[in-house]
Amino acid sequence: MHALVVAIALALVSVALAILAPGSAAGAISAKEVGDFNRPTYVHGPDGAGGALFVVERAGRIEVIQDGRLQDRPFLDIEGRVSCCAGERGLFSVAFEPDYATSGRLYVYFTDRQGDIRVEEYRRSAEDPLRANTGTRRKVIQIRHRAFSNHNGGQLQFGPDGQLYIATGDGGSAGDPRENAQSRRSLLGKLLRIDPTPSRGGPGYGVPRSNPFVHGKGANEIYARGLRNPWRFSFDRHRIVIADVGQDRREEIDYETVDGARGANFGWDAFEGSARYRSPDASPPPKKHDGPIAQYGHEGGRCAITGGYVVRDPQVPALEGRYVYGDLCTGEIRSLVPELGGARDDRALGLREQGLTTFGEDAARRVYFASASTGKVFRIAQTG
Repeated sequence: MHALVVAIALALVSVALAILAPGSAAGAISAKEVGDFNRPTYVHGPDGAGGALFVVERAGRIEVIQDGRLQDRPFLDIEGRVSCCAGERGLFSVAFEPDYATSGRLYVYFTDRQGDIRVEEYRRSAEDPLRANTGTRRKVIQIRHRAFSNHNGGQLQFGPDGQLYIATGDGGSAGDPRENAQSRRSLLGKLLRIDPTPSRGGPGYGVPRSNPFVHGKGANEIYARGLRNPWRFSFDRHRIVIADVGQDRREEIDYETVDGARGANFGWDAFEGSARYRSPDASPPPKKHDGPIAQYGHEGGRCAITGGYVVRDPQVPALEGRYVYGDLCTGEIRSLVPELGGARDDRALGLREQGLTTFGEDAARRVYFASASTGKVFRIAQTG
């Protein structure tokens, strides 16, 4: 009985069940609460920000934690510019320039008042490093997305090549009725790759000449296609992991080298995971289908994958090199070993959070997860 009481107390403190973690190093994995926010959609602590942790809130604010303390004022507040919260719209993520310490430039991904996807640039305030200067706002890219309020994608991140990658949804409804994901002309249902530096006399960004369709075979910005709703992706050194939310049957994890993702076709809406998509208007199978390394069905109440990170936190050696991810509906967090030929050793981590919405990573490579339903943000930790 005493052991049971102790176990319950530990669960309440950690808000998670501690387990013997998988991997080569033994240790108990737990979740340490960081704070309580208004519908958090992303967590990030960039290099060059003095250890600050940024929490993106769906309605249009980015809160900041410095030295473990939530600041009195938000880092950025653009609520008046964000469409929230009908369907799946809102403010989704933030990316900081690799040279943020000197440039002070950052980029936000959101749906505007018309429902369009927008990426905008802001700069850090010269007077206060824990605030962005809203007067520096500059439009980088706008993608029309007005017909339906779902499948907006939501992630942007700088890759190891210094370019800005943007993952967009297929435009919404169900079954990709406008066939955006397979189209080489549409920017929806894609992984885009741009240089956010304005081009002279052109749009608010440049396009790397090494993008696969630069020479007239498709939209210049496209890097990979065939995605349904890639809500979250992340980089691990020179590899990319994309968690693509499925339709009715399969949730999938795509894994490629960054170079290997160039021109990749992840299959939607010809395929859902590795299975042919069942619909009268499904696209024909592409000549090349870059299939997932892992997938799961909707048994047991699972509904939508929430993508995470390959753990490189030196304080959590039990998860070194393992990709952590979860499911929105069950809240269960799992981990696996990602390999180009297919994932292995997929297992439950022993952590669960209702309405699991996002994962994040900070400059020390610590991994976080959050729920827009409960408002809670946690850090994954290891003891023992």
